[in-house]
Amino acid sequence: MLTKNTVKRITSLHITKYRYQYDTFIAEGPKLVDEILYSNLNIVELYHTKDWYHPRMEKVNVSTLITSDEMRSISALTTPSHVLAVIEIPKYNIADIDPQNQLIIALDTIQDPGNLGTIIRLADWFGIDSILCSTDTVDIFSPKVVQASMGAITRVKVFYCHLASELTKTKGDAPIYGTFMEGENIYTTNLNSTGIIIMGNEGKGISPEIEKLVTQKIHIPTFAKDRSIVESLNVAMATAIICSEFKRRN
Repeated sequence: MLTKNTVKRITSLHITKYRYQYDTFIAEGPKLVDEILYSNLNIVELYHTKDWYHPRMEKVNVSTLITSDEMRSISALTTPSHVLAVIEIPKYNIADIDPQNQLIIALDTIQDPGNLGTIIRLADWFGIDSILCSTDTVDIFSPKVVQASMGAITRVKVFYCHLASELTKTKGDAPIYGTFMEGENIYTTNLNSTGIIIMGNEGKGISPEIEKLVTQKIHIPTFAKDRSIVESLNVAMATAIICSEFKRRN
């Protein structure tokens, strides 16, 4: 049986400031928890109903059987699943990234949790294991981001930083690509196999401060017959197209 204090603590992890206060986040659902059980992430607590079992659950120090009603009381999902894990927030060293020898995605003020989760999933698909995020990008450990990443957070390292400062360190050593309407056609311009690809905010694009640090502006052309009525691409869709073209070339 869950105590009121336990319910209060776990539901507080739905909110950013409490995740960092307790240094933990939650993940829900059999597929997602399965990925985490086979990863290097540390599950602090595991809560499950009688309808869920996993052979590796015995390795978790605190594993608690609860009712469906109790699961509903701690879940962040509209329709709760049969398992919820409380996981220690991993710590990574930003000094380990190397834009001269790897391709990195940088996100400038991405606000939508679904977009961030999808971009993390895309990075995983295309073999990009590091993402830089501006400090005002939505929190990676938000339940919605975690769900949208579909387990990719176990393999992709996400660093929050003062983005302009990090890019300034890189400028001159590795190419910094930015997506702009006036950029060069991504299908015809030269693309390096390493460097940083910057994706901008959903509504405003790349900020003026970050634009100054871009060394090559790129653009995904539209093939629509009537270009005047075509909306710009969703940032996650654009990230998929750009990553695909970089990897296809290299």
